Amino acid sequence: MVTSLVLLTVSRDRVNEVAEELAEMQGVSEVYSVAGRYDLAVIIRARDNDQLADLVTHHMLKVRGILTSETLIAFRVHSRHDLEGMFSIGM
Repeated sequence: MVTSLVLLTVSRDRVNEVAEELAEMQGVSEVYSVAGRYDLAVIIRARDNDQLADLVTHHMLKVRGILTSETLIAFRVHSRHDLEGMFSIGM
């Protein structure tokens, strides 16, 4: 399983539409609207690098309104939520 974060700059008048279209794509886990340099942060969980590449280059980047993208591949997850879940009994 490959997890990646794709940071997108989007036309201001298309942020909601782009987010909704991306959220419907197979492999897209979550889409966040964010403040700062980027407009959207997309979490992708793909079977392998080939599926990730196909989703990003052949599907996501063809969505009207996406101006720029930066794709980050996650090596390892560090999450308090995950750790608490492993060590809690009966919760």
